[in-house]
Amino acid sequence: MRTVSLGSQGMAVSAQGLGCMGMSTTYGPSDEQEGLATLMRALDLGVTFFDTAEVYGPFMNEELLGKAFIGKRDKVILSTKAGFRFTEHGKLAMEGEKPLVTGDPSHIRKSVEGSLRRLRTDVIDLVYLHRIDPATPIEGTIGALADLVHEGKIRYLGLSEASAKTIRKAHAVHPLTAVQMEYSLFERGVEHNDVLATVRELGIGFVSYSPLGRGFLTGALKNLDNLHPTDFRRFDPRFLGENLQSNLLLVDRITEIAEAKGVMPSQLALAWVTSTGTVPIPGTRRIRYLEENVAAVAITLTQDEMKALDAAAPFGAAAGERYSSGMMATLGH
Repeated sequence: MRTVSLGSQGMAVSAQGLGCMGMSTTYGPSDEQEGLATLMRALDLGVTFFDTAEVYGPFMNEELLGKAFIGKRDKVILSTKAGFRFTEHGKLAMEGEKPLVTGDPSHIRKSVEGSLRRLRTDVIDLVYLHRIDPATPIEGTIGALADLVHEGKIRYLGLSEASAKTIRKAHAVHPLTAVQMEYSLFERGVEHNDVLATVRELGIGFVSYSPLGRGFLTGALKNLDNLHPTDFRRFDPRFLGENLQSNLLLVDRITEIAEAKGVMPSQLALAWVTSTGTVPIPGTRRIRYLEENVAAVAITLTQDEMKALDAAAPFGAAAGERYSSGMMATLGH
């Protein structure tokens, strides 16, 4: 696995990272031993960049990574995220269907301190503000995170799901190393809302989450029948009704190009994301899929293949919003 620079602040990561959320939440019941085995296999394959967040579980996913990397801390780059509110019982705080976010400096400090404990480390390589709180000036939130950098508890800072305007404001307070956004052949909004252009202008790295469209771009998901009742895709607009049927046609077009190249649809999709100069963090809890994903790093695309993919999956091709209305309300600030 080759190493690439993430941004211009000195951070280096594997060309493909591993999104760890699904090992603990969101896609139905998980198995800790399977998660630990997958994390170890990722290290064997040269993956060094691991993505988690305090809200994944909540807290369970950070604890999993902390357990996995005992004695291996010098071999991994750990990134986590802060910025959601929780109840006194440790559950995600909600207002109806909308998760509650916060950029309150005291809350952010408390969250990072908790992440340090759960990850069993003295310093976190990269901390993102998970969502932007429009009620708290971004300058104050980034100032609090910058204090933690100066204290040696965080190495680098990032934002997740932020507007170009907010990225500029934050970067002016303390240099950002990375911005993490959803980006794939299924979701190309960052090409058109000035986010991708802004990070490139400012020398900020870009981390692409859900580069396989939450499993759509594997070509294996044809209906919801085999999804666990708690799998959030059962409630995701892009997986419902007519949207599902329309999006399956998009996947069919990508699959045709993959078959012509002799690779899997998932590998083609990951090769495309990598070719854009961003770092994808596909998530999986299974070694088999991890190995398939990592193999995509070696795939190069011709100009003709890139043009074919642009035609097959242009901006706006996916039907439906990418989240429920409650989650959509947390984006784009």
